Amino acid sequence: MFNRLLSGHIEVICGSMFSGKTEELVRRIKRSQFGRQKIQVFKHAIDVRYSADHVHSHDSSKVPSTLVEKPSQILELVDDTTRVVGIDEAQFFDDSIVDVAQKLANRGIKVIVAGLDMDFRGQPFGPMPKLLAVAESVTKLSAICVVCGAPASRSQRLIASNQDKVLVGAKELYEARCRFCHEVEDGIIKNGLPVRELQLPTLRN
Repeated sequence: MFNRLLSGHIEVICGSMFSGKTEELVRRIKRSQFGRQKIQVFKHAIDVRYSADHVHSHDSSKVPSTLVEKPSQILELVDDTTRVVGIDEAQFFDDSIVDVAQKLANRGIKVIVAGLDMDFRGQPFGPMPKLLAVAESVTKLSAICVVCGAPASRSQRLIASNQDKVLVGAKELYEARCRFCHEVEDGIIKNGLPVRELQLPTLRN
């Protein structure tokens, strides 16, 4: 029992859209499969962009998964013999996903969570800050800014008319931007360039 408890922990993979979060989640899940560990993967029922029964990355990496609407359903569905639980797009869940991840880890299960750490406004997204705080391991990934080529940490929404915090989509609705090319005023691209120009401070002698 002592060794079993030591194996339980939480790993969080975060970053902007197109940074490879789900791809990394799938890689870790498949590595655990090679070790013949029993695995269960879950994602929010709202996310059916590519498949209803698989966690599916933008580059087509995938593993079978189960749709759930509430974090409590994960606890109900996890088998006693499961050693690894994957949770994709964790930002779509409410804060109770943190308690669920903690309970699973305390049962000796490795919990691998992937999600956006910031919403399209560049603000902390849902339960992600709390998950980052309780995790034993945090991996923050970056994409490439489509405007300037710098490391991108933010998700640019391309539809200014929709200001809902949750708007599920892929390349047709979002692109990766760096801090300086990310436009938060109206969330839309204009002629492929950032809406505002970076204002550098004036240096004084």
